[in-house]
Amino acid sequence: MELSLQGVSHKVGAQQHLYPMDLRLVPNAVTVLLGATQAGKTTLMRLMAGLDRPSQGRVLVDGTDVTGWPVRQRDVAMVYQQFINYPSMTVRDNIASPLRLRSSASGTRSAPRGGAAVPGDSPSRGPLDRDAIRRRVDELATKLHIEMHLDKLPAQLSGGQQQRVALARALAKQAPLMLLDEPLVNLDYKLREELREELGQLFAAGESTVVYATTEPAEALQLGGYTAVMDAGELLQYGPTAEVFHRPASLRVARAFSDPPMNLVIAQGLGDRLQLRPGVELALPGQGGVTVGVRANALRVTAQPGDLAIRGEVELAEISGSDTFVHARTEIGELVAQLTGVHDFELGAPLTLYLNAAHVHVFDAAGLLTRAPERRGGR
Repeated sequence: MELSLQGVSHKVGAQQHLYPMDLRLVPNAVTVLLGATQAGKTTLMRLMAGLDRPSQGRVLVDGTDVTGWPVRQRDVAMVYQQFINYPSMTVRDNIASPLRLRSSASGTRSAPRGGAAVPGDSPSRGPLDRDAIRRRVDELATKLHIEMHLDKLPAQLSGGQQQRVALARALAKQAPLMLLDEPLVNLDYKLREELREELGQLFAAGESTVVYATTEPAEALQLGGYTAVMDAGELLQYGPTAEVFHRPASLRVARAFSDPPMNLVIAQGLGDRLQLRPGVELALPGQGGVTVGVRANALRVTAQPGDLAIRGEVELAEISGSDTFVHARTEIGELVAQLTGVHDFELGAPLTLYLNAAHVHVFDAAGLLTRAPERRGGR
C-alpha cells in the first residue's frame, strides 16, 4: 500500500492539533512517528485510519482519494497502548477472528460510492479454510511466544501476554496498512526490549506498510526503516531512520531524536574556529552565533589526539544497563557524558571531558543544521 497525505491538517474548535503537512510513506516498510506526548502522533494515525477526517487536505491510498471513507471501508489493522481482546474468546479464537471474518465475507468490498475495489486489496488475501487458519494462528503464536496459551481466556494471561495476543490478531489480518500507537508503553522494560526485537523481525518481511508511534528514540533506532519526527503538531523531518538520527535537520529534530538529550552549547564563529568560551575553542569554521550539538556518547574521559579538554566537576553519576551517565558542571555549561561500562565517580570530584571537533553537530542562528559528524563505523 502507498499512503500519501497532501496538505493534511486537523483542528478542533480553536485548537490546532496538526498543522498542514505532506507525507508519503514508503510502501511495505516501517515508518516510526517519533515525538513527545501531544506531538500529534495519535491524531495523525487516526486520520490515516479514517477514524477522523482532516480539517484540510487529502488522504490518498494507492492514488485513490479516501479522505471521506470511514474506517470500516478501509483495510487497516490497529494496535493501541491499551490492549483490546475479546474476553469471552480463547487466545486462539481471538487471533483467528480476522481470518474467519475474511472467510465469511462474500464478494469484494467496494468504495462508499460503489464500483471501485478498496485500495490495498490483494487477491492473495482471499478466504482461508479451517486448516489454513489454524496453521496461520499457530505460526503467529509461536513467533510471539504465546503458543502455550492458545486455549486460555485473555483474563488468565499477564498484561504482556495479552498485548502479544492483540499484536498477533493485528498481524493475522495481514492488512496492507498496520497502525501501532505506542503498543509497548505499558509493558515492563524487559518485555518491551524483547517485543521490540521480535516486532522488528516480523516487520522486516515487508508484508504491510507499518506506522509505529513512540516517544522513545531508542525504539525508533531499533525498529529502523523510516522515521517521521513530530513536535507540537508539526512534521519536522522524514527519512531513513539512521539518516534522520545522524543528520537532524534542525535543533528541534535534534532535541526530539536524542536520548539522553543532545548537549547544546552556544558558540561564536570566529572564521576558522568556534569559540565555546574564551580559551575553549574547536577547530571548525564558522561566523557569528551558532549552537554546537554534542551527543552524550561523543564525550570521553580519556584523551585522544586532537581532543579539546573541557574541565568541570561531577554533579551526578548513574548506571543504566552497561553504560554510565555522568552529569557534569563544566566551564562551558552543564554536560552529560555516556560512558561505556560501569564507572565510579564521587560527587563534586574534578572531571575533565574530552571532545573531538569531528564529532559535533553545528546549527546556525536559525536552528538549522550546517554541519554533521561523519558516520562512524558505517552507522
